[in-house]
Amino acid sequence: LEELGPIFVKFGQILSTRRDLLPPDIADDLASLQDRVLPFPGEQARAVVEKALGAPIAELYASFDETPLASASIAQVHAATLHDGRAVVVKVLRPTIRVQIEADLALLHAMAGIAERRLSAAERIRPRAIVTEIERTLRDELELLREGANGSLLRRNFQDSPDLYVPEMIWSHSKDGALTMERVY
Repeated sequence: LEELGPIFVKFGQILSTRRDLLPPDIADDLASLQDRVLPFPGEQARAVVEKALGAPIAELYASFDETPLASASIAQVHAATLHDGRAVVVKVLRPTIRVQIEADLALLHAMAGIAERRLSAAERIRPRAIVTEIERTLRDELELLREGANGSLLRRNFQDSPDLYVPEMIWSHSKDGALTMERVY
């Protein structure tokens, strides 16, 4: 599934939650797609961050660990330290993710069209509607600034909560392609 691309990884992630349909060993293997997808090289992550934020890593961070803490189908997360000493994590989009997703979506739309023409139950299944929903979800996941805005809103809503702590978004170090937030252990 990893070799087939991000949409297929997403499918595996969803399937991993259906332990009622799969043997435990297969569900466990698929669960690794949640945060243990094969990472892309750290130097590529550096390049994505530098391009997104418009400055060299050394100007942006006191340290930036090229070994990711976690790696998923859309992005991976790197530990870093700001120059003021705060520990942060940087979520970095995969370098070619947008191109891959567009190709995968084109394939899914084509398959949905074929399914609608060939399947007698297509009206009930609604393949094009399913693909449209997948497309919306994937496009939302590519929007790191939206994710950061949602995180900021969540942080504000739970500011005084004894039950939930939401990390601070570091907006000075966040743009399309790289999202920096407070590291929470």
